[in-house]
Amino acid sequence: MDKTVSLPNQPGNRTVVTLVESNDKPNGLELVSSYQTNRLGDPMDLVSLAQVVQKSDEFVRANACNRLTVIADQIRYLQEQARKVLEEAKKDADLHHAACNVVKKPGNMYYLYLRESGQRYFSIVSPQEWGSSCPHKFLGAYKLQYDMSWTPIDDVEKKDAEIAIMDKLLNQQTALPPCTEPNFHGLSK
Repeated sequence: MDKTVSLPNQPGNRTVVTLVESNDKPNGLELVSSYQTNRLGDPMDLVSLAQVVQKSDEFVRANACNRLTVIADQIRYLQEQARKVLEEAKKDADLHHAACNVVKKPGNMYYLYLRESGQRYFSIVSPQEWGSSCPHKFLGAYKLQYDMSWTPIDDVEKKDAEIAIMDKLLNQQTALPPCTEPNFHGLSK
């Protein structure tokens, strides 16, 4: 049974309150006085019920907005990650298309030069090895990783440390305990 109520502090805003249907004789037996249980009482009772319903609606809406905000933040983060992946893939593809007269092998360092003609090419000879007789403009040094990605020389040490940690984890994976629940060890004080 629905009742529509105007709240005292919001006369133009009407709230619907749903009351439990009454049954004078459930299963054919009158257990209590239907007059006592079904009579209309104080109209403020309906107003109180309506205020609770309205407050609940506000909380549900706020909760949904908060959760949607978190999802929107996650979407923005994932879009940024996708943009970075695409940029790195483009950079790696560009480097793979640079001229090279040697078979490139993962784990080795290669040095990128630029000819006067505009051709970019890889060499295994570093600018230091050329010394003052370096024939072309040096653009950068890159290590070819085993996943065929390129790491700039400034990031090689960091990348090698990350790979070493991953290798260590992979080699010790049988020692990791099974985890069936979230683990927040080390995240709290």
